[in-house]
Amino acid sequence: MGPVMFILIPFAAGFAIATVTQGAEKISAAALLATIGSLGVLIATGMETPLCAVLAFPLLFLGLLSGVALAFVFQATVKLRRTGGIAKSIIFLSVPLLVFVGHRIELSTLIHPRQETVKSSIWLAAKPDQVWAELRSFDSLTGQRPALMYIGLPVPVRCTMQGSGQGAKRTCYFNQGYIEETVTEWLPPIRMGLSIDRTNLPGRHWLGFEDAKYDLRTYNGGTALIRTTTIISNLYPAWYWRPFERWGVASEHAYILNDLTLHLNH
Repeated sequence: MGPVMFILIPFAAGFAIATVTQGAEKISAAALLATIGSLGVLIATGMETPLCAVLAFPLLFLGLLSGVALAFVFQATVKLRRTGGIAKSIIFLSVPLLVFVGHRIELSTLIHPRQETVKSSIWLAAKPDQVWAELRSFDSLTGQRPALMYIGLPVPVRCTMQGSGQGAKRTCYFNQGYIEETVTEWLPPIRMGLSIDRTNLPGRHWLGFEDAKYDLRTYNGGTALIRTTTIISNLYPAWYWRPFERWGVASEHAYILNDLTLHLNH
């Protein structure tokens, strides 16, 4: 999903709304309802989560307002109101064509997904082998939830591991789905690398997980733990979505690492 979905289509919708609707208040109301309505349909059909809708709303609404603004300029320039239905018909025929052309161009440019790597670290008052034992699997998570988890970010619940060493299988369960992993690096108590085999989380059609890694080292009488996650994303424009993606992954890290602190302190 790229600029066509998040910018061009809302822009075209805003332009069309302003063309056929009179009055600034009616146009603003129609634009707002169109944005909320489309997001509501995505949530109701299970295609997206409320969190994704909240994050997408500013970008969609900005596209709509840009279309409305251009429509006002266009009307003032060519006196659209006086030209009758012919000009309006031309506009309505050209809007789908604009979206179609934009989509074809986008398909040829957005071929490969973006890759993002997020790192988080924490110091733990425990030896590396104690931390390692907790990382392999855990029965429950009870730490303080980050803000995003209250509006739709999946909440980790527990992780289980079948086997030991390279090739072992690890499954992490969330309040909405699960992630299946395979151990690719096993150097206790220094490093554990994991490849993501399958992700079953709602509303994640455009975002995937590639791999994860835990690095441990003795530091200042305890253990420095670094959690690294690599994700792939098909969401564009990157300048808008990248900060939210990194925020979401960092929030997941914080929840797990803070809970680990609680377990080791008891």
